[in-house]
Amino acid sequence: MSVRVLRGLPPALRPDAAALYWEAFGGKLGPVLGPQAKALEFLEHALQPDHAYVALDAEGALIGLIGFKSPQGSFAGGSFEQMCAVYGRFGAFWRAGLLALLQQDTENQRFLIDGVCVTRAKRGNGIGTALMEALFQEAAARRYQSIRLEVVEGNWRARALYERLGFLPVHTERMGLVRHVFGFAACTTMVRPL
Repeated sequence: MSVRVLRGLPPALRPDAAALYWEAFGGKLGPVLGPQAKALEFLEHALQPDHAYVALDAEGALIGLIGFKSPQGSFAGGSFEQMCAVYGRFGAFWRAGLLALLQQDTENQRFLIDGVCVTRAKRGNGIGTALMEALFQEAAARRYQSIRLEVVEGNWRARALYERLGFLPVHTERMGLVRHVFGFAACTTMVRPL
């Protein structure tokens, strides 16, 4: 399978990227960002294109993406103003409050991955690995010594990929009462040296 990995999200692919991100994370984020039409509208505007790598097939279709966080922002963070534009002030207020419970800190010791997505039809073809390797190079170019990510309990396919690529679990955090909102009970931090 022919795959091209590019740095950045081309503007024409923003709707596809929002749909792919929602396909991957809508089960977790749906109760907060839903309904789907609103979530897609928000994501299309919120995605920060300079904090991502994309995988394209031979025809130029988006088949995967990986985001990262830095002190300058995050791929899928979005602003409160962008949230207000889609959900209104009250809707943005409670959504931002709940999403803050999921926010991972952006530290300067380890490079932080902000979501990996591969279209269902293309999974198992090395696309996730290619995206991760691009991010390893990005992190090394920024002079980080290690890279980290969070994987939710029950996402065994993703965890197997991360372990195969050299990530090791360092901490598991229980979600407490918010598990009822997001649908998972724990999240594990995994780290890989570069």
